[in-house]
Amino acid sequence: MVEVLKRRKPRPAPETREHAPPSPLRRALGWCVHTYTASGLAIAAVILALLVEGGLDAFRWSFLLMFTATIVDATDGTFARAVRIKEAVPSFDGRRLDDITDFLTYTFLPLMLIWRAGLIPAGYEAWLIAPLLASAYGFCQVDVKTHDGYFLGFPSLWNIVALYLYALTIPQWGALGVVLLLAFLTFVPVKHLYPSQPGRLNRFATITGSVWGVLVAWLAWRLPTSAQGSIDAGTTTLALVSLIYPAFYMGTSWYITIRDWSRPEHRSPA
Repeated sequence: MVEVLKRRKPRPAPETREHAPPSPLRRALGWCVHTYTASGLAIAAVILALLVEGGLDAFRWSFLLMFTATIVDATDGTFARAVRIKEAVPSFDGRRLDDITDFLTYTFLPLMLIWRAGLIPAGYEAWLIAPLLASAYGFCQVDVKTHDGYFLGFPSLWNIVALYLYALTIPQWGALGVVLLLAFLTFVPVKHLYPSQPGRLNRFATITGSVWGVLVAWLAWRLPTSAQGSIDAGTTTLALVSLIYPAFYMGTSWYITIRDWSRPEHRSPA
């Protein structure tokens, strides 16, 4: 028996099968997801046209469309994972498309709105190049997402910054100071919460952020039109109340960072 076993040839290893090409339906679904992501570019084009036009109505609709673009950005990843987008359309890089759209709707267009709405002093508009370049740096950082579930540096949420500067009618010099400070914080390795990542704090930020998102949508809807002419007291109060979440977000992020800076050996996930 031993001799027979010795003479028996080993079985060849099973051949690895290549991934079968996606079915026409799945490929079509993949392109539908990419089209959904690309709708953010269409929204950006409409915002650009509105900002070129200018005026209270245009600014109000620009904020509403920025909110719509944020909803698209928050949901397209779920759809992409559902269809396994890299297998459905392997020849197309949806992440790159998403980055292009995000840079327009989170950075370039909000900064353009700050300029067109006159939120900073006249003659100092060139300083808006600082947050533009800072965001470009942030978008290109490879290690901007940490292994323990944080986002390093100020996230380029200039659409939110523009909304509060606009709704709270902050003095122009104060608004310029806020813009430059946040641009500087892009380079500071502060651990900001990343709600889409695992962790109790991130889950809490997701739940409370959903409530805050409703308030932000309501705030954008209440912004003045050309018929109203100015921001009323109710809109200002709503803006101040909704600031609770950004204050929690920034305060918690700084607390976690200072704690880790003081105790380098401590690395607890969010």
